[in-house]
Amino acid sequence: MPHAPTPYASRRLAARSILLAVALSAWSQTGWAAAPAAVDWPTYGGDPGGMKYSALADIDRSNVAGLKLAWRWTTGEGPLPEHGTSPGIFEATPVVVDGVMYLSTPYNRVVALDPASGHELWSYDPRAYDDGQVPNGMGFVHRGIATWRDARSHALRILINSRYRLIELDAKTGRPVEGFGEHGVVNLLAGLQWQVDPRHYTNTSPPVVYRNLVIVGNGVADRLIYRKDPPGDVRAYDARTGRMAWTFHTVPRDGEPGTETWTNGANRHTGHTNVWTPMSIDTARGLLYLPVSTPSNDFYGGNRPGANLYGDSLVCLDAATGRRRWHYQLVHHGLWDYDPPAPPSLVTLEHGGKRVDAVVQLTKQGLVFAFDRSTGRPLWPIEERPVPPSDVAGEQAWPTQPFPTGLPVLVPQGVSLDDATDLTPALHEEALAVLRQLKLGPMYTPPSLRGTVVRPGIIGGADWGGGAFDPRSGVLYVKVNDNAEIVYPDLTDAEGNVPDVGPNDSSEVSLLLRHRVPALKPPYAYLDALDLNHGRMLWQVPFGDNEAIRRHSALKGVALPPALGAVGTAGVIVTAGGLVFAGGGDTAFHAVDTRTGRDLWRYSTDELKTTGTPMTYRVDGRQYVVIAVGGPGPGAALLAFALEPR
Repeated sequence: MPHAPTPYASRRLAARSILLAVALSAWSQTGWAAAPAAVDWPTYGGDPGGMKYSALADIDRSNVAGLKLAWRWTTGEGPLPEHGTSPGIFEATPVVVDGVMYLSTPYNRVVALDPASGHELWSYDPRAYDDGQVPNGMGFVHRGIATWRDARSHALRILINSRYRLIELDAKTGRPVEGFGEHGVVNLLAGLQWQVDPRHYTNTSPPVVYRNLVIVGNGVADRLIYRKDPPGDVRAYDARTGRMAWTFHTVPRDGEPGTETWTNGANRHTGHTNVWTPMSIDTARGLLYLPVSTPSNDFYGGNRPGANLYGDSLVCLDAATGRRRWHYQLVHHGLWDYDPPAPPSLVTLEHGGKRVDAVVQLTKQGLVFAFDRSTGRPLWPIEERPVPPSDVAGEQAWPTQPFPTGLPVLVPQGVSLDDATDLTPALHEEALAVLRQLKLGPMYTPPSLRGTVVRPGIIGGADWGGGAFDPRSGVLYVKVNDNAEIVYPDLTDAEGNVPDVGPNDSSEVSLLLRHRVPALKPPYAYLDALDLNHGRMLWQVPFGDNEAIRRHSALKGVALPPALGAVGTAGVIVTAGGLVFAGGGDTAFHAVDTRTGRDLWRYSTDELKTTGTPMTYRVDGRQYVVIAVGGPGPGAALLAFALEPR
């Protein structure tokens, strides 16, 4: 049964009464000075377009050095032997609405907190673990919730897509809303093209809300490789009743546009092609943007010849009806797990002497695609360039891939022997020996039986953290990874076999030497500042550190760079205070000067890695900055920082 919610309205009222009394006392002595207004963080990306920008400037370059830990809340989640489950890393970005914080935990619990103290107000447990361990190989993860306000009752609702269920909760009590679906729950498996094993259907990113519609994609573990594995349909549901309003088939069914890109009837048995990362909405135009992932499977396409729309595409839909407005395929016949991983950024920039409302899609490849939001017209030309062919029997790699021009790439691409690590002569020789056994080449060199080194690797480049856009300067800030990985063609379903796990879904696919030192040169991650108004890189700095490598016995006495770079998938936010707040995978939380990329403040998180994209808000007159750290295990925590009260 769900955890019983704890009433909290009286506690919040009491706290507000005390603050009011203090304020009145101060006024009686010194005169009235109104406290700064509260500022929420109402959606996962700060706004429906995912800019990850805050106009708050209480914390700025001049005072950020005084930032202190204000409170800490821990998930308390760990392995459940009776269910055979374990949580993964804590990746949530909370929202704050009407002075209350809401978030999801790795086990998909929904929690309400007092954002001024971190005190837990209520918790709802959907018992996602009752269906056993998720099949993604990394444990349970979930990144956030969505909210919807009923215009009739003005009641606030909380929505979470937990595995194969969409659940709506009352924000005040944490209880399921009876009128939504069946006792507050919608079965997301209903209406799919074929029967799906509930244990194979997952969700890790929050839904999005447009007017009275709740829109959801889904996650499908890459390791699931079989005919008719879970499809990636995107559906919209009435937020009041839970009835399905529309569905979009990411693999077109017979008779729909795009079927000509799937030959031999591959559209009738190919799954995945899902939207696992957050979506973005232009609420003024009513446009929804879907970053659609790779069809099954990631590293072998012999069973799905063709370009494979709408796989690896940015798709724009009418949010009210689900009708396709336009699309652009970013990778044809994907073979590298180079699905668009980040929520599209809806920004306004200067282009060709005009203000243009654009949608910007970051990619694992380190490419940046920018389009007119309404028409899908590329803002800079996109060239189809020849790429290497496949040497795997049965594979028909696409002969060209799209390369955007006009914007710099975010991270190095492709691998040669010149990239072998040179931290020490011995490691250099070992790296050369490893690389000579593998297939090297430019980006889009296909997987091979001997093993192909791909760079960027399968977590990017950019990943689900995406970018943060400052609308005042037109600069997009992006944390990117620079780690190479080895991929092989997953031939487990070459003959239509039963469900199986391919060789690329092991826990270790990074290109490492036997010393556990990366085979390529550092840095292994960057923070980029991309000026979209002028199409240039404003600055690029190595970001984060790797203490395990820094302390490694094979590198004792070696003069290492000040920042080795921390590989991680979470993102950053930018504020009007001239700061980029970033975690991104190392054991520290950073505040970075937007002008230079220089660290202005750094907080050690000890042994816990920073694992979530930050957010910020103001409550009771103080600005807070919050980030998730840690996991798997009960030590995973939410950390909130603020300046000392004046």
